[in-house]
Amino acid sequence: MNLNVVLPFCSSVLSFVFALMLIDQWRERHRPYQLIWAIGMLWYGISAGTEFLGGAFGWGEPLYRVWYLIGAIYVAGWLGLGTVYLLRKTRFGYAFAVSLFLAGLFTALTQAKFNYADSGAAPIIYFATAAVLAVGIVILTMRGSERWADLAGAVVVGGSIVAAVMAFTAPLFAGSFVDPTTHIPTGELLPGYLRLLTPFFNITGAFALALGGIYSAYVFMPKRRVIRYSLDRSQPIGDLLRNLLIAPVAITVNFAVSLPGAVADLFRGRLNSRVPATLLIAIGALIPAYTSGLNRFGDTGGFFVGEFLGVLLIFFGYLVSIEVMPSIRIPFTRRLLRERHEQI
Repeated sequence: MNLNVVLPFCSSVLSFVFALMLIDQWRERHRPYQLIWAIGMLWYGISAGTEFLGGAFGWGEPLYRVWYLIGAIYVAGWLGLGTVYLLRKTRFGYAFAVSLFLAGLFTALTQAKFNYADSGAAPIIYFATAAVLAVGIVILTMRGSERWADLAGAVVVGGSIVAAVMAFTAPLFAGSFVDPTTHIPTGELLPGYLRLLTPFFNITGAFALALGGIYSAYVFMPKRRVIRYSLDRSQPIGDLLRNLLIAPVAITVNFAVSLPGAVADLFRGRLNSRVPATLLIAIGALIPAYTSGLNRFGDTGGFFVGEFLGVLLIFFGYLVSIEVMPSIRIPFTRRLLRERHEQI
């Protein structure tokens, strides 16, 4: 059994099934984040599908370009954008701005470490773009405007168009499409200005999806607040900035000390279904982000495993959430497989 064929095939099929469920749900509830997540899962399915085709029948230049564009750039960015629109009415804009800034910084540091050929001014441009957009998102969030999510959406959509032009016009260096040992595809043949879009999109999207999951779990779990903070926009600007610096530490500590109570409520059947659901989603976002990062650094062995575990955990997370999936049915039919109600 060739796992380089089986794992991508399973990831692709599960992603397409999940995308159909999300599209069906969007048709009924018309929530923007449902449609965006569906698009993200379609990208996931197409990306894994290219890996299946490459592993089963051999790689070629068109398949390789599609794989890199969709798998390395689109998937995480669009899934993260779905979380942005889910949480657009909250103060999650601060966390997204930090994710965006760190993505730009890591992009520049990646070039400094690996010195990719044909990068040109790309790392400086990407970092400056991320920093300016992060500031804009912080300002909109501070004002209580939901338009920070639209700005994030413009970044993902605009970046996707630019990335598509780059991916299909970039020259390829001579070499193999896959790692000679593991036979898993890598981005080694691509110029640096295109390769540096990967951390820009992946870190922003994966962090948004993971931090969004943790944030939602924190909101709905029973909490112990051992460190107090406030993000009330009516407070003086100096106090707000000070609390913004305290918030990451406070949320982390408060989340950690609240976990035992959440576990106890889980076994009593009193825990809001969003808590385990969003934690599964967060873990599912981090695993493929980690294994794809290892792929970038030359360790390709766990790439397909991480990809499959990621979509599996995210899928389970949505199924667990009664709020997100109040009923499970065959897509585009009225045939219910399961209908659930939150226990009070």
